[in-house]
Amino acid sequence: MADHTSPDYFSCTLCVNLLRDPVAIPCGHSFCMDCISGYWNEADYTGIYICPQCKITFTQRPVLRPNATLSMVAEKIKKSGLNLNVHAPQGNGYAGPSDVPCDFCSGKKLKAVKSCLNCLASYCEKHLKPHYESATFKRHKLVDELGNLDRKICPQHQKSLELFCRTDQMCICAICTVSEHKGHDIVSAEAERSEKQKLLGISTSEIKQKCQERVKELEELKTAVDSLKNSAQRAMVESQKMFEEMIRSIERMRSEVTKLIGINEKAALNQAEALVERLEQEIDELKKKESGLKQLYSTDDHIHFLQNFNYLCTPADDGFIPKVTVNPDFSFGAVRKAVAAIKERLEEFGREELMMISKTVNDVPVYTTESRTLDRRSKGQDHNMTTLDRRSKGQDHNMTTVDRSHANPEPRSRADFIKYFCQLKLDPVTAYKELSISEHNRKVIRTRDLQPYGENPERFDSFAQVLCREGLSGGRFYWEIEWSGEFSIGVAYRGISRKGKGSLCLLGYNDKSWSLLCSDTGYSAWHNRVDKAVSGPHSPRIGVYLDHNAGVLAFYSIGSSMTLLHRFETTFTEPLYPGFGVGTSVKICNVK
Repeated sequence: MADHTSPDYFSCTLCVNLLRDPVAIPCGHSFCMDCISGYWNEADYTGIYICPQCKITFTQRPVLRPNATLSMVAEKIKKSGLNLNVHAPQGNGYAGPSDVPCDFCSGKKLKAVKSCLNCLASYCEKHLKPHYESATFKRHKLVDELGNLDRKICPQHQKSLELFCRTDQMCICAICTVSEHKGHDIVSAEAERSEKQKLLGISTSEIKQKCQERVKELEELKTAVDSLKNSAQRAMVESQKMFEEMIRSIERMRSEVTKLIGINEKAALNQAEALVERLEQEIDELKKKESGLKQLYSTDDHIHFLQNFNYLCTPADDGFIPKVTVNPDFSFGAVRKAVAAIKERLEEFGREELMMISKTVNDVPVYTTESRTLDRRSKGQDHNMTTLDRRSKGQDHNMTTVDRSHANPEPRSRADFIKYFCQLKLDPVTAYKELSISEHNRKVIRTRDLQPYGENPERFDSFAQVLCREGLSGGRFYWEIEWSGEFSIGVAYRGISRKGKGSLCLLGYNDKSWSLLCSDTGYSAWHNRVDKAVSGPHSPRIGVYLDHNAGVLAFYSIGSSMTLLHRFETTFTEPLYPGFGVGTSVKICNVK
């Protein structure tokens, strides 16, 4: 029999707190009104009501009546300030945000320790006791606490999901087998789980292997990034050092020129000073002689006149003092022009080299990505791969599976093409002797006068053609030219024939070159002696686009709009040198 002085006598066994609005049930035990009401609300669907304390079962839900005596006692205890909640859970006994709460606790809920798949409810230790002590619940299946138990109920029939339809790949209840899923391949959830669990091990191994691969990729990427940082730092340090050396070299050049000007100035001044002194002496002597002659002329003494006549009238000897003539063309202006030419050449060279450096850095991708594909038949794993482009380390790395056109789509507007602009220069070493090159090797004119070119094995000796100095490979390039008179524009391998009158020396008439022949009457495209008529608007300006890696060479008419004239698609195996067959004149344009 319970001790009436014990705190348990005035506590609700459901919430383990002082009784609030106590009610007595037929077996004599008392509970909080809210606690026992909530407890039996959960049992309404079974129709079996149990006393949480003595486990007596009621086939009908008892009527709850307030216990006036206990209400007064509980109120007095509450006012007295006595703490009778000695059995209240401490600290982590209550359910937190990540815990599954007990469905039967009222007020602040305790953490559930088990879930019943039959009741579809979760219970704390105290509310779980009926499942262990009552025969009614012995057949219920208890599992570790689970959340979202409503997902275990068929949303259509409100019955437990106990079966699996393999046809529709979903969990179903028993009623579903004779309605929506009638005639389907149906097994128990346990049997399907057993089958799928076999695949779980395979998937776990695959995921583990993928994880290991990703970790390895991550390590390689981090190593590559560190290498990239070190490479960039080394390049900055070495570039700074070389630029400082170039500055010192220019300083030395400036010092030498200054010194040269000073030495020549000093020598010229010293020479002039000696000549001035000798001329001044001669002038003094001549003036004295002139004065003596005047006196002799006016003397009345005949003897004195005759005695001094021979001395004073003897002509001066000019052989000892040379006549000085100042060169009117001499000045240090030539030095100024030479220094100005050096400055211009350095700036031009710097711009061209900086453009090439920029193109090299910008056009060679640091990273390339390859789409990950799944091929279980051959390897049974995901071969996703992200790699550092080894070309950034100076290695050739062909990635045939990378869709470069997708990663870097081909230009569509002139503004897009200009991003790949490269400044070309004509190579006088290759120029036919009737071609005059000017404007810093950017313009060529056909003349009838032979130019003073020396003999060279790289020179075209029979056709008015010239190549550029730059060999283009491994990227994208764009240039534009202005032309007059019939001419051809194209690209060629370095090995194109240069000597003789055979057509193999012409651009487009061999397997080492590709060209577009332009005239006032139209265009034609040539390669390996095969020509193709090309239609398009006539324009004095032609644009050329080369994607060496993709094997694309395209010619465009440039006017108010940009019109494709012809497009070669092939495989380039060597660097390509832009070239021209000159009718009247060709000028390489600067479009930036």
